[in-house]
Amino acid sequence: MKMFPICGLMISVTLLLLIPTFSSPDCNFPAVFNFGDSNSDTGGLSAMFGQAPPPNGETFFHSPSGRYCDGRLLIDFIAEGLGIPYLSPFLDSMGTNFSHGANYATAGSTIRRQNTTIFQSGYSPISLDIQYAEFFDFLNRSQIIRQKGDVFKDLFPEMDKFSSALYTFDIGQNDLTAGYRLNMTTEEVKAYVPDVISQFTNVVKKVYDRGGRSFWIHNTGPVGCLPYIMDRYLIAAAQVDKYGCAAPYNDVAQYFNEKLKAAVHQLRKNLPLAAITYVDVYSAKYSLVVQAKKLGFGDPFLVCCGHGGKYNFNNARRCGATKMIKGEELLIAKSCENPSLRILWDGIHYTEAANKWMYDQIANGTFSDPPVPLNMACHAHR
Repeated sequence: MKMFPICGLMISVTLLLLIPTFSSPDCNFPAVFNFGDSNSDTGGLSAMFGQAPPPNGETFFHSPSGRYCDGRLLIDFIAEGLGIPYLSPFLDSMGTNFSHGANYATAGSTIRRQNTTIFQSGYSPISLDIQYAEFFDFLNRSQIIRQKGDVFKDLFPEMDKFSSALYTFDIGQNDLTAGYRLNMTTEEVKAYVPDVISQFTNVVKKVYDRGGRSFWIHNTGPVGCLPYIMDRYLIAAAQVDKYGCAAPYNDVAQYFNEKLKAAVHQLRKNLPLAAITYVDVYSAKYSLVVQAKKLGFGDPFLVCCGHGGKYNFNNARRCGATKMIKGEELLIAKSCENPSLRILWDGIHYTEAANKWMYDQIANGTFSDPPVPLNMACHAHR
C-alpha cells in the first residue's frame, strides 16, 4: 500500500504556507452546477424513490431534507461560502428554485452505468452521463421557459450564468465499491479504473463545450475507513493500517485518485480556457480520521445513526430503519445524542460537523492543485 502522502498533524499550517497570494479579484460565481453521488445529493434520489427517512436532517433542517446526513453536506457549505442558496435537486419538483444553479447528484450514482437496478444493487440509475444529459436539457429548456415570462422566469438562470458558474464534481467512490460487490479482486477493480476516468473526462469536456469554464473536482475519499466497507468485507488484521482503516480499499481509492489527477492535468492542456481545480478530499478526510480524538470527535469509526454491529453499523438496519413491535412501527436505528461529536453519520456518510471541518480545510486551497481557494477557482493557474 502507498503511504499516506501527508505526515504529521501540522499539515494545514505547512500547506498553507505554500498557497500563493493572489492579486486577482474574487470570482463571485453566480451559480453552481453539481454532479455527484450521495456525498453531494441534496434530494435527487429522494425525489425518485422516497425521502431519506428520519432522523436524517435533524441537526440543521430539523426534518428529512433529501440528504443522507444529519445536516449540511460539503456542497451546502460550498454554496454558503459563495453566497448563494443551497442547490435544488434537478429531479425535485417540490418548491425548487434553479436561479443559482442545479444539483444533478443522486445517492448511489456512478460514473459508469451499472448493469443492475437500484433494487438489486443499491446503485442509482442516474450515472454521470445521465446527469450530463439532464444538464444539457436544463441549459436549453431553461432559456425557453425564461422567454415565456410569468412566475417561472425568475426560477431559472440567465444564459450568461452558465459560462460564469462553478461546475463541481464529487463522484467515483461507488464505481470502486461496485466492483467489490461483484466479488472482483482489487486488481480487477484497478483494471477498469482507466475506463471510468475516461468516461469522467468525456463529461467534463462536454460541459466545457457548452460553455463551462470553472471546474472544482473532488477526488474520492478513503473508502477503507468507512464501516460500510470494514464491516461488509472480511479484513485480515495484516490489512489494517495503523489508524484502523482497511488498507487494500484505500489503496484502490488512491490508485483512482492518481489516474484522476493525471487526467485533470491533461484536461488543462486540452481545454485552454478552463480553470480546473483538483481537490484532494481523500487527504482531508484521512487527516480527519487521524486527528479524530484530538479534534474532539472520539472514535473515528463509531457511527452516530445505526443499530448494532461492531461500529454501531448494521447493513440490514441502516440509519432510519424501523421495526413493527406490538403492531406499532418504531424507529430502531436512531441518532446518537450529539452528532457533532462523531465523524460518521450512518457508516457511509459524514456528519454535518465533519463536513464543516472538511470544508474549512479545502476552501482555502490547502488541499487543492493548483492551491487556489474556492473563491478564486475561476482563475486558471497552470
